[in-house]
Amino acid sequence: MLKSQKNLSVILLVATLFLTGILESNAQKRKDVGLQLYSLRELMPKDVNGTLQKVSLAGYTQVELYGFNIKDQFWGLKPMELKKILHNNHLEPISGHFNMFPYLKTGEQAELRAAIDAAKILGLKYITIPWLQPDMRTNAEDYRTLAKRLNYAGELCKNAGLKLAYHNHDFEFIKYGNETGMDILLKHTDKKLVDFEMDIYWVIRSGLQPKVLFKAHPGRFVMWHIKDMDRSDLNLNAEIGSGAIDYKNLFKDAKLSGMKYFFVEHESNYKPDMIGSITQSCTFVKDQILK
Repeated sequence: MLKSQKNLSVILLVATLFLTGILESNAQKRKDVGLQLYSLRELMPKDVNGTLQKVSLAGYTQVELYGFNIKDQFWGLKPMELKKILHNNHLEPISGHFNMFPYLKTGEQAELRAAIDAAKILGLKYITIPWLQPDMRTNAEDYRTLAKRLNYAGELCKNAGLKLAYHNHDFEFIKYGNETGMDILLKHTDKKLVDFEMDIYWVIRSGLQPKVLFKAHPGRFVMWHIKDMDRSDLNLNAEIGSGAIDYKNLFKDAKLSGMKYFFVEHESNYKPDMIGSITQSCTFVKDQILK
C-alpha cells in the first residue's frame, strides 16, 4: 500500500470513529420524558388525536395511559386505534392506569383480563393499579388481601409478557399498629411479580421522604410520578421546578430506587393552562434535570 493510501485509510478510520462517537454521544443524551395523560383529563375525551399532537409538540416522547373500561375502551377508541394515534404522534405508551375495583375487592377477573388484553395490543410494559376505594383499605387485613390479589394479577401479567405495578397516594402510609399499608404491600408482594410506581408528591404529602423508602426497598420503585407542590398551598400542584420539591436532588437517587421510567403528572393549579403547564414542566426536566 502506498504511503498516501495509508494516510487516507487512517484519515477515514479517524473520521469514522469521530462520527461514531458523535452518534453514540447523541444517543446517550436522548431525553425521554413521560406524561401521565390524566394530567389532560379535560382534553383527552374531547379530542384524543389533537391532544396527543400537543403532548408531542410539548416535548414528550412517552406516555402513561388512563381511562380504560370494558364498555368504552379508551374514550370510545379500541386499543389498536389508540395505538395507531400514539404511533403517528411519536409517543410510546409505557404504562397504563387500570381501575380494577371488582377484582381487587372480590377477585372477579373480567376487568383484569380485559386490561391485560388491551395492554398487550398497545405494547405496554406495565399495568398499574392507580387507586383504592376507601372501603378496600380500612385495616391491615385489607392490605394483606390486596397483596395476595396483586401477586395473582402479577402472575397473569407475567404470563402475558407484562409487569404489574402499584401506584401510591398518601393513605397507604396510615399506620395499622406498627406498620403502614405500604409496609404490608412491600412485605407481602412478590418482588418478581409486583413493582411499585412512586408518586413522589404524595409520599412527601404524607410526611415521608422518598429516599427513606428507596433505602429500605432498593430497586422496587421502577416508575415515578413527578408533580411539584405549590409553595403556598401544599394541596395544590405546581409546574416542575417552580414548586417546593427538589427534583434535581431526587433524581440522584434514581438508581437506588430502581427507576426505569418517570411521568410528569399535574392535577390542579395549571399555569397558564393545561398545555402550557405540561410544556413548562417538560422543558425544565429536559434542561435542568436530564441535561
